[in-house]
Amino acid sequence: MSGCQYILIIDDEENMRHMLSVMLTRQGYRVDQAANGAEGLARLGTNAYDFILCDIRMPEMDGKTFLAGALEQHVSAPIIMMSAYGSVETAIECLKLGAYDFISKPFKKDEIVMVLKKAEEREHLKAENIHLREVAAGQFSFSGILSRNAAMQELFSQIKRVADLKTTILVLGESGTGKELVARALHQTGRRSDKPFVAVNCGAIPENLLESELFGHVRGAFTDASSDKAGLFEQADGGTLFLDEIGEMPLPLQVKLLRVLQEGEIKRVGGTASKKVDVRVISATSRDLSADVVSGRFREDLYFRLNVFCLQLPSLRERVEDIPLLAEHFLKRYGSDTDSQPLRIEPETMRSLMAHRWPGNVRELENAIERACILCDGGRITPSCLPSSIRLHDGPHSVESTGEESLSIKKAEDAIERELIRKALAKTSGNRTQAAKILEISHRSLLYKLKEYGIE
Repeated sequence: MSGCQYILIIDDEENMRHMLSVMLTRQGYRVDQAANGAEGLARLGTNAYDFILCDIRMPEMDGKTFLAGALEQHVSAPIIMMSAYGSVETAIECLKLGAYDFISKPFKKDEIVMVLKKAEEREHLKAENIHLREVAAGQFSFSGILSRNAAMQELFSQIKRVADLKTTILVLGESGTGKELVARALHQTGRRSDKPFVAVNCGAIPENLLESELFGHVRGAFTDASSDKAGLFEQADGGTLFLDEIGEMPLPLQVKLLRVLQEGEIKRVGGTASKKVDVRVISATSRDLSADVVSGRFREDLYFRLNVFCLQLPSLRERVEDIPLLAEHFLKRYGSDTDSQPLRIEPETMRSLMAHRWPGNVRELENAIERACILCDGGRITPSCLPSSIRLHDGPHSVESTGEESLSIKKAEDAIERELIRKALAKTSGNRTQAAKILEISHRSLLYKLKEYGIE
């Protein structure tokens, strides 16, 4: 039966309350009663009900007023309205106000039980969907990084493998792919998580100040050095120092950084004494450091010292299946700040997001969604909310609509990916290596997608 589901019956007719109470108790429900809407609202303050049956015409407070008051209190229980004066217009009005269902009096026992069973099934499905979304979010989330892409899942495994080690890590990836997020994941997942995480962008600090920032200085070391100052290495002692854009570090400072990595001690600018530091160094760059080594822009010995273990972040173009996941994530983040009603991304908008090349990667997607949240009306993220460079335009390079299936975001993204892969293979006469280059994804990612879509 229905176990211990708790039902509130609100009706001014005592006979009706008694009849429903006896009938539903026999069906296995727990039953509570109220003679009017005001009494019903009072009971909501002290009891949690699974379902509510409410008459419309009652003295003191009618059913519609009760319905409005219950929804203002954010009551989650389905409310089923009842009336002997029912009409289609009345039923529609109640549903618009927020009722779950409407039933006309007089009704048979089977009718009311069927309505309750339907409501019970709906609540069960809602709870199951919430649980599945939470499970999915956990499966596709790692230390604040969202992805269901195979290459990213492998990256998560590599992070777990080296998180506890002091090994220096080099994170490579285009601008906007989330290199600092990876560095933070390494820190938070490892044994140093309770120690400082200090980040610095080597390209954002003038060359003459960067040495002092990293290693500190003593009073009088230079004109503005009015007191001793600890550098970032000392601030990160016991924890992690993240050197972003390491490729922008000037050559003279590269020599000093190499010495710190080899000896585990720093010397403040203008100072004579050395100090031991226990710091795990993670560096990142969007540059091709191996090419910089060849050209003399970057020291080879430092490159090998930093690149003990390398983590390569794929571009957003190589993880197209993550676009809906990330878009929904950013929608929740920025939508709550700009609109009182829930926001949704229209299928045509999602097709535009899926087809864009994203030169700015995840950062560009985040900015686009934040902008769309500001510009949208009526809770709908339409293509007009996106920058013109992202919108799909009619022409030879536009991706064709997927027809009725386009109402499904998952089917739309699969269709777009499948079409682009087939076009690339046709253009290269089936050469997968060349097709991967055209698609701007790795050969490994292409093979994975060919298998996934059953493309020969």
